[in-house]
Amino acid sequence: MSDELTELPEGWQWKNLGEVFEIFVGATPSRKIPEYWDGSIPWVSSGEVAFCEIYETRETITELGLKNTSTELHPPGTVLLGMIGEGKTRGQAAILKIYATHNQNSAAIRVSEIGLPPEYVYYFLKLEYERTRQIGSGNNQQALNKSRVQLMSFPVPPLNEQKRIVANIEELNDRTQRAKEALDSIPQLCDRFRQSVLAAAFRGDLTADWRDQNPDVEPASVLLERIRRDRRCRWEELEVAKMQSKGKVVEECKWKEKYQEPDPLSNFDLPELPNGWVWTKWEQVGFCQNGRAFPSKEYQTNGVKLLRPGNLHVSGEIEWNDSNTRYLSEDWAEQYPDYLISTNELVINLTAQSLADEFLGRICLTGEDERCLLNQRIARLVPIIISPRFLFWLFKSKLFRSYVDDLNTGSLIQHIFTPQINKFHFPLPPLKEQQMIVNLIETQINSIENIGLKAGQMQNAFPHLNQSILAKAFRGELVPQEPDDEPASVLLERIRAKRDKLNNSKPKSDRTSKRKRKTVEGQGVIPGLE
Repeated sequence: MSDELTELPEGWQWKNLGEVFEIFVGATPSRKIPEYWDGSIPWVSSGEVAFCEIYETRETITELGLKNTSTELHPPGTVLLGMIGEGKTRGQAAILKIYATHNQNSAAIRVSEIGLPPEYVYYFLKLEYERTRQIGSGNNQQALNKSRVQLMSFPVPPLNEQKRIVANIEELNDRTQRAKEALDSIPQLCDRFRQSVLAAAFRGDLTADWRDQNPDVEPASVLLERIRRDRRCRWEELEVAKMQSKGKVVEECKWKEKYQEPDPLSNFDLPELPNGWVWTKWEQVGFCQNGRAFPSKEYQTNGVKLLRPGNLHVSGEIEWNDSNTRYLSEDWAEQYPDYLISTNELVINLTAQSLADEFLGRICLTGEDERCLLNQRIARLVPIIISPRFLFWLFKSKLFRSYVDDLNTGSLIQHIFTPQINKFHFPLPPLKEQQMIVNLIETQINSIENIGLKAGQMQNAFPHLNQSILAKAFRGELVPQEPDDEPASVLLERIRAKRDKLNNSKPKSDRTSKRKRKTVEGQGVIPGLE
């Protein structure tokens, strides 16, 4: 059928399907007559013809339904070809593994009754799927018909070579399937390895050698004391910004007395940490700022972007596209500057409909030149002194994910509140070690991402690989030709003689004779329909 199959190996021949096989179009018994349906005879709808083997069908018909329609009962080894449909059905094939009838939207190619391997025809139709669809798409009909199917040409090699081709295709298919299954497991393995790296990082395992080589770094206990002193200054800065955004005059007054030192963290029952590390909780080292409920009626086509939960990608990056980007007037940014998000800031999602895909509590770190307003249901995490990238990986680790999962209330909409984030406790290493941890994490994570990327590229190549195998098979390049094989010309002559004999033996008149044709010649009858 395709240009690449015009030249055939010696001993092969081109033939039309109708020259070699008897081809039938099915029918649908009347749905208005219940007695035609739910019997013991399998009936294949076109939607079930989907490059597969058919061992059972969704619907069945009765002996009465078979008798009163033009559909035929076909033996195992018959190849069905979808003829109608705007979706993927047209051009797909299937092999019957049972006696069955079918509807008018597919053609039945009787392969097995003349002694040829049905898989050979099936695999050829699979190779020619796209071209077959083009044949059936002219004049807006979106359909093949019996005549077009009969005129479809295909290469006929010697019988023994057909069998070798089928066996080789199936062996290669098994190999590619095993390889695909192995590749399919890689994303899950990468996720597990990624979490193993993060777990090792926050146990101190990744930097064990580094600590041995750097024994004199400032311990985290000293860092925590510096954070405690700076915390009040940072709190006052945030309070001033908040008051200014509300138009209040900032004066020296009792507002500073509202500051509260966080309660100390009890180390009771907490695991032992490496030398120089301490346990802490979020409210000791940073602040949470909830977003604002900006009115959706004020959305427009340009202006300042509004950061919403849908912009927080699972990768940890902020994602803007045509479907998830909303804008507000710049007036909103001028009125609420304390809600503006900029470069290298941590933001976290506070609301989700499920815990799937780590959407609840999903952490992101803003990129370069980021500028957007913080919407409700998202919080900004404001660390004091601590590296934002260190905290980014901490909040992506099992330490935080397990904490979020334990907050599950069982309700349809899940929430995490800033007071709950404040109570999240975690190990804090020295500041210099934090940077080393980030470097080691990102080196290993990048290696993992490269493995996942290569696996994805290989997965995308599988459909092309399978088609390449088929193309090679039907060019005669997959298996060697054997000089002792009976040539296709002799095989085709034998097939012609057998078909002539079958046709001459068929009754040619009355309804009774037509019904007898539905029993497959030479095959007896389907069990239960004697």
